[in-house]
Amino acid sequence: MRERTIASHFVRAALRGAERRGQDYSALLRELGIQPALLDEPRARLAPEQFTRLLQGLWLLLGDEYMGFGKRRSKPGTFAMMCHAIIHCRTLEKALVRGMLFYDLFPDAPGVRLHQEGEWARLSIESSQLWDPDHFLTESLLVIWHRLGSWLIGQRIRLEEATFSYAEPAHIGEYDLLFPCPRHFEATTTSLLFHSRYLRMPLLQDERTLKQFLQHSPADLLARPDGGDSLTSRIRRLLGRDCAHWPDLEQLAQHLHISPQTLRRHLREEGTSFQELKDHLRRDLAIYHLGRDELSTQALAEQLGFSEPSAFHRAFKKWTGLTPGAYRAQES
Repeated sequence: MRERTIASHFVRAALRGAERRGQDYSALLRELGIQPALLDEPRARLAPEQFTRLLQGLWLLLGDEYMGFGKRRSKPGTFAMMCHAIIHCRTLEKALVRGMLFYDLFPDAPGVRLHQEGEWARLSIESSQLWDPDHFLTESLLVIWHRLGSWLIGQRIRLEEATFSYAEPAHIGEYDLLFPCPRHFEATTTSLLFHSRYLRMPLLQDERTLKQFLQHSPADLLARPDGGDSLTSRIRRLLGRDCAHWPDLEQLAQHLHISPQTLRRHLREEGTSFQELKDHLRRDLAIYHLGRDELSTQALAEQLGFSEPSAFHRAFKKWTGLTPGAYRAQES
């Protein structure tokens, strides 16, 4: 299981637009099994598909794909219609430009722009028209346009840089899930930089694949973390193959053909450590299984490599603020 869980910060941020509109979302939370305890606990996490359903529910509840963060509503179906307008374009550049022109037809829509800088292309978001205190919609738009472009050409567009026109947030540790590249805050623009060669690539999708894509998009584009090219992501994929027999750091370094000292240094440069990486993967696997199957806590503890259930209880409470039993109860 490679999916990473979603921090409760993003749940609270997504709900702020509904709060601004004075919309009661308590029934939606009950339907999704999201308890107030989870919203009140900064360390709590959601499974990706649960977050997907939350976003879809908010769009329907508010009748607004901007989830209450824009000056005007973006009616449900607007994103789908934009996708139908671009699906027959010959290249990614033509598709992106046409999609941006489509949204320019709507007054007070956040501006999405594409500029070429030599061999580089920069996709930027102008969010001055938004009420977006947590930058939730602004960052969501960046992620959606990047991943939509990747889907259109059938390959992941490698990001070279992400810039943000605001200060570094407290939840900076979550950004490698959304923007797996060097990140710079308090910049002049909020943007993504990538090689312009992608713009010349042909679209590999058609009306048939678009129909399937739109069944869950763009919500799942936000809920599905970017695999990325970072060492952290590579190690997560490697460890995720067999969580019962994880290598130690020396064995992992040997597998990656680098020294243990180099591995530690690279992980430190990416803002993590081998122990933290294992803890986060265990946390996400635990949340995955607690919400899906009938494994006992003892069996799950053994599967995740804990010597006894009590050690698993302590670790899970440290990671999420909830015990495994309390988490499973709020999921049921």
